[in-house]
Amino acid sequence: MADIRKAYLEDLIKNCRSYRALVERAVAQIQNDGDFHVAIGPESNTIAIVMKHVAGNLRSRFRDFLTADGEKPDRNREGEFEMETPMTREELLAWWNEGWAIAMDAIEALTPADLDKTIHIRGQGMLVIEALNRSVTHTAYHAGQIVFLVRHLVWPAWTPLTIPKRPSRNVRM
Repeated sequence: MADIRKAYLEDLIKNCRSYRALVERAVAQIQNDGDFHVAIGPESNTIAIVMKHVAGNLRSRFRDFLTADGEKPDRNREGEFEMETPMTREELLAWWNEGWAIAMDAIEALTPADLDKTIHIRGQGMLVIEALNRSVTHTAYHAGQIVFLVRHLVWPAWTPLTIPKRPSRNVRM
């Protein structure tokens, strides 16, 4: 059983790194920093807002991961979806990197035995493995949003991040 738990944690770490890298490779294609703040519709979030939200979520969930509620009192979730003053690329990436550093430090410190422990998010108890699955799913969802927005905003200069659409039938996996 410990081997499965160890493999789970290794796979989770690999997936977290993959989603982070996917977003970072996408946003590296943005030439105009103003594009971080373009909404494609009246109710749409910008790339900057989604990145700010993901980083805020990671910071809150994983700071003192095993010992404190995952919704920290200093988190302003609603504020993550507001940006009165546009962040610079550097400010945004610093916020992003800090959130990821907190999350990865906590995740990489977990042991297979930790997966059976109960933690709390907004007062709701759940197993560590459930919280980890919830977090990676949430992050993947928003990573897809960011990639979609970047692709939309930089088109036609978009460089595919995975196997290109047309030649995929000729690629061996």
